Amino acid sequence: MDYGHSERPAGATPLPTAIKILVAGGFGVGKTTMVGAVSETRPLRTEEVLTESGVGIDDLSGVEGKTTTTVAMDFGRITISDDLVLYLFGTPGQDRFWFVWDELALGALGAVVLADTRRLADCFPSIDYFEGRGTPFVVAVNCFEGARQYRLDEVQAALNLDPGVPVLLCDARQRESSKEVLITLMEHAMKTREARRRTALPAPE
Repeated sequence: MDYGHSERPAGATPLPTAIKILVAGGFGVGKTTMVGAVSETRPLRTEEVLTESGVGIDDLSGVEGKTTTTVAMDFGRITISDDLVLYLFGTPGQDRFWFVWDELALGALGAVVLADTRRLADCFPSIDYFEGRGTPFVVAVNCFEGARQYRLDEVQAALNLDPGVPVLLCDARQRESSKEVLITLMEHAMKTREARRRTALPAPE
């Protein structure tokens, strides 16, 4: 029997609240790795092998060992509780696949922008995109082995971020580290939503 969107059978278990989060950043920054590290299910991946057709288009400087690229999205799921589930969508990092971003961004609570200090400028397009849409985001510096380490305030200044945007270090390969990033994003997104709600309220007479 079809109960529709508004009707539920008596005694049925309530549907959990679904929260959509994006994981964005430049090419090879670790988006697929982060989604895979935290997803409780086998993540859906749309990776293809890099071929000669990408020569001159895909910038591999700093990630010369990378052999695959995400061409649509990565998808993972985390159950927080019986009534709350996070759905993670990893965005493609290359310019030629950005046409899917608008679809992925619909309904997103917030976004994680992964940064690589070897290619810091690569996360500017993601930051500009989320700032333009008014989507709350955090910047997570993925600590690659051998990469120079910078203070968080230096990264914030280099990216010209609003002081209210959280910046933190992470290891996208580690589940707990990636979970901390998501927790920080959730807290930031909730605070941003509450601040906007208060701003929208009419002034008392």
